[in-house]
Amino acid sequence: MLTRIYHSLPHWARTSAGTLYGYYLHSWRYGPHTEKYVQEAFEREHWDLERTLEYQSGLLQSVLHRAATQVPYYRAMWSARRRSGDHSSWNVLSNWPVLEKDEVRSNARAFVAEDVRISQLHRSQTSGTSGKPLELWQTRDSLREWYGLMEARWRRWYGVSSGDRWAMLGGQLVVPVSQTKPPFWIWNHAFRQLYMSSYHLSDELIPSYLEAMRKYKVTYVWGYTSALYTLARFILNHRGTPIRLKVAITNAEPMNAVQRDVISRAFDCPVRETYGMSEMVTAASECEYGRLHMWPRVGVVEVIDGGVTRESGSGELICTGLLNSAMPLIRYRIGDRGTLAPHDYVCECGRSLPTLLSVEGRVDDVLYTPTGRQVGRMDPVFKADLPVREAQIIQRCLTSVDVDVVPDSSWTADAGRDIAARVRERLGDIDVNIRLVERIPRGPNGKFRAVICEVGAEELRRCATGAARQEARA
Repeated sequence: MLTRIYHSLPHWARTSAGTLYGYYLHSWRYGPHTEKYVQEAFEREHWDLERTLEYQSGLLQSVLHRAATQVPYYRAMWSARRRSGDHSSWNVLSNWPVLEKDEVRSNARAFVAEDVRISQLHRSQTSGTSGKPLELWQTRDSLREWYGLMEARWRRWYGVSSGDRWAMLGGQLVVPVSQTKPPFWIWNHAFRQLYMSSYHLSDELIPSYLEAMRKYKVTYVWGYTSALYTLARFILNHRGTPIRLKVAITNAEPMNAVQRDVISRAFDCPVRETYGMSEMVTAASECEYGRLHMWPRVGVVEVIDGGVTRESGSGELICTGLLNSAMPLIRYRIGDRGTLAPHDYVCECGRSLPTLLSVEGRVDDVLYTPTGRQVGRMDPVFKADLPVREAQIIQRCLTSVDVDVVPDSSWTADAGRDIAARVRERLGDIDVNIRLVERIPRGPNGKFRAVICEVGAEELRRCATGAARQEARA
């Protein structure tokens, strides 16, 4: 209802409404201790490994005790385990079960601690990739420390600050999707932010976006990787003058080498990748040497691969939040895969923060060969010189994939055969269907998924059973 009312307003009124809401958010996110949080974050970046692990262990013990004694969902879980004769300690993280998102979605308030008044918490709602709402509550202190960390490592690492003028390309419907004429943005005075719609990016409309960025004299841009890439491609393809920025910061979507190169050339600046989520259970920021460094203050991250839990290596990321005392999430399955460096890995930047070597994408973005082997990181399929604006790989069964391609003007059948051959190099001798489309649909919040796996669990089980029988016969 509020969104419909907002969209019915004239542009000046939308700007005013957006700014008022911006001041409301600003009061939650920033305060007198923001600079203290920033400086503390800088200091912790150079602690030795022993001190970092000791610090994180203390935070973890506090969170586990609080969750087991103050959070209804967890207290009921541990009571049930005690009644069944399980006397394992809640002080050991591995004794806790993995928490699924659907469990939080179905009963979010059961995860809010009883010693806080919910009326005094900040409530947010995120749909995520499934489209089902997920309610979250945070204290003012946890939000301010979170944004203090963001100020330190998502801005000041890159030579900018929250006081600079900047542009944002995100998932908010700042203007109606049906709108066909600019402006496709509002100027949020509270954050000195040009918030631009990611839903209206087309060759016909992009020039107005670039004009707005120049008009408002933004010094850096922050947004979805796919949206920034679309803007950047237009600049380069139309031989436009680069918009010289201090940095382009990507979030919400993985970034490949081609996208990084195009964005960097179009905006004549370095491109830095960030990683995080609304649940505030983990986060990472890219240093000047291209490594993603994780934030121990925010959460403990485990890797699960083949049912085995590790502190490093590749696999599914399971996170325990340490920052939000109002709604602690323990061993929360975030749905992403990645590779964690060993604890003793040393980055050239000199920071001692843990390193996330790669973010492979969502768990359901992993594709499968006909033998059941998992294959991630499909972005090398789309090399730099292919005439492709954007593409999406969809696998619905083990023997074929669809590749939806938004072609460039120089598209040829040879390009399609090249893509198909590259897919087969990775997935084996399968059918590859190249489909030319006008646009790749975005998911909830405007996010772009380059790879989607819809292979059914039953088909994967049959494949695994067949492979096991073949191995036994061999």
